Amino acid sequence: MLQEQQGYRWAVAELRQRQKTNKGAPAYSRFVNRPLGRRLAALAYLLRLTPNGVTGISALCTAGGLAVIALLEPSFGSSLLITALLVLGYALDSADGQLARLQGSGSAAGEWLDHIVDAIKTAALHAMVLISWYRFYPVEGAWYLVPIAYQVVACSLFFSMILTDQLRRLNSGRTGHYLQGQGKSSALYSLAVVPTDFGLICLAFLTLWLPSVFIPVYVLLLLANAGFLALALGKWYREVKGLGQSA
Repeated sequence: MLQEQQGYRWAVAELRQRQKTNKGAPAYSRFVNRPLGRRLAALAYLLRLTPNGVTGISALCTAGGLAVIALLEPSFGSSLLITALLVLGYALDSADGQLARLQGSGSAAGEWLDHIVDAIKTAALHAMVLISWYRFYPVEGAWYLVPIAYQVVACSLFFSMILTDQLRRLNSGRTGHYLQGQGKSSALYSLAVVPTDFGLICLAFLTLWLPSVFIPVYVLLLLANAGFLALALGKWYREVKGLGQSA
């Protein structure tokens, strides 16, 4: 059983040995969010927080950022606040699972709660962008189709990734995530798929106060995600089709 005297540095070092595999992980998650989440998980461990408690704090931070997008006219200050809240919420989203692995307290209910929060966040983000554009951006009505399209792509990508992962684990008889050393992706691959990372769109909100910058960035991210989804669905279907089949 973990002892109280084991402090922050011990927790960080222990968490480093219990990371999920980096296979398929985009660069922001791999090189920024997971290390940041590791430090937040170590702090949560010292504060005796539960993984579900960390999930709740993550949801509150993200909800705060989303509310600012919809309610406040974009400015340099509000853009900084949005980005800070979303980045913190995303880091805490990584921290809850890491804390569960450190405590040995992972559960199906905890994973379910984490995925539900992620699903709501994925759908709500682009709805808030639509509201912001409607209220504050001087754009023609046709532009409102962009965040709607992004919402469809993002929700489809999130669901298909989660479902494919669950089917892989079910087929292999695993109940937990693959850990580091159990498959990996190159740094080049991680960079190539970084447009699909929620962390990158969090950073994009730094430019929300500049419509001439934010709109092109947002559109490029939409196109990149749509392209990735189109390619990935075929690959995942072939993979799932082969699950459980004899060699």
